[in-house]
Amino acid sequence: MAFHYQLLASQLAGKIHSQALKADQRLSSLRDFARQHEVSLSTAQSCYELLEAQGLIYVRPRSGYFVKGQSLQNPLPRHLDFQSRPRDVSNLELQIEIQQASIQNNLVHLGAIQLSPQLVPVEALRRSIQRALKHSQPEDFLYSDRQGHKKLRQALSEHWAEDGLYIQPEDILITSGCMPALSLIIQQLTEVGDSILVPTPSFNGQLQLLASLKRKIIEIPASHAGVDLDRLEQMMQSGQVKACLMTANYQNPLGYCLSNTEKAQIAQLAERYRCYVIEDDIYAECGFNLERPLPIKYWDQAGYIIYCGSVSKSLSSAYRIGWVCISQQLQSFRIGLLNGNAIVNTPLQLALADLIYSRSYREHLNSLRPRLMQQVRQYQEYILKVFQGVKIGLSQPEGGYALWLEFPVQIDGLEMYHFAQQHGINIVPGEVFGEDRRYRHFIRLNAGHGLSHEICQSIDKLAEWVKQKLDNTDS
Repeated sequence: MAFHYQLLASQLAGKIHSQALKADQRLSSLRDFARQHEVSLSTAQSCYELLEAQGLIYVRPRSGYFVKGQSLQNPLPRHLDFQSRPRDVSNLELQIEIQQASIQNNLVHLGAIQLSPQLVPVEALRRSIQRALKHSQPEDFLYSDRQGHKKLRQALSEHWAEDGLYIQPEDILITSGCMPALSLIIQQLTEVGDSILVPTPSFNGQLQLLASLKRKIIEIPASHAGVDLDRLEQMMQSGQVKACLMTANYQNPLGYCLSNTEKAQIAQLAERYRCYVIEDDIYAECGFNLERPLPIKYWDQAGYIIYCGSVSKSLSSAYRIGWVCISQQLQSFRIGLLNGNAIVNTPLQLALADLIYSRSYREHLNSLRPRLMQQVRQYQEYILKVFQGVKIGLSQPEGGYALWLEFPVQIDGLEMYHFAQQHGINIVPGEVFGEDRRYRHFIRLNAGHGLSHEICQSIDKLAEWVKQKLDNTDS
């Protein structure tokens, strides 16, 4: 569980972001704050110090603590509308090329969405691996259960229960990451040529997966505010959709988090139209608040929400452990899922279970969330600064560490991608996040690494290129 001062800081941060607390508004003194919340003076001080470190409040000598003005009043990327119809993913070769380029470690890490090694709890992971090996049983070195080690399934079940999500260990199937989990369930639920509904712009890795599985897609519009639920119901009702693939919490690339009302509505629609919703909840533990948002699965009464995820975004991109949860509704697919699942490394499973049971994973999350928020804000502020004078749209994610940028229509994101590659920089062009090149003047950036001098120089170079292109167009 989070420390009390972190919970209090999270509550105040929410009031600051919602502007319930205004810029330059004076906060209660430490003694008054401690008295109001019935906490010690040291707890009150830790709360304010955390908010100050996050750049949300500041101190005036001899005057007290004040709310810092939030400078991010930038335009958001535009919401693009389009017709929803079954179609193939048309740019698979480009998808593969960009996916391979995004993981090249010799390039500046603005492409693949991954945490910096400085945000990975390396020492805690090392200790958990050592303890797992020390306490392992002889049978742990034989072929393991295809469903995953019971100890890890139990640990995940208890971990989620702390956040209000109750899934039994026997309903969890451990996989070697989230994408293998999605691939496994898509192949069990659908056939080649079937249509999968996706909110667009969609994570390019999901589109690449669907293309490789020879599934069609039906796109529905998404924006910073969430998903077009009227279009979602229309497509479910039409019978054209075999399944839906959605992220409700901090979707990549937009960063939105659906409300509880919207999540409940999606679960109800899935039940009403008997349409499976595959929920990719990989970013849920990367929010900017200490309270983890509940997934759509929480409101699932009939078993039509299939819950998938992994620790690759919240812990380490190298830690390839994920899961898919098998509800009672899916028991007829159980044998196929088990037979199609690759056995996952047992020592790593036991190490993750130890990380959870030792509370090290929970402590890591409590430390990660405010650091991510501060880091993403730093990227946003720097991007707005260096692109000053250019009409851009910049996402304001509620969690995760993907940033979605819109440029004037004269700017081609794929051309920018090739320019960046030539200068040792990795970005992802917008056109791989949907069809019809509708996002050709968008790009996605990774904010998972600290805003180093090298990254600042790379963003500067991108800004110079954009401004030069616009000048050449106007002249």
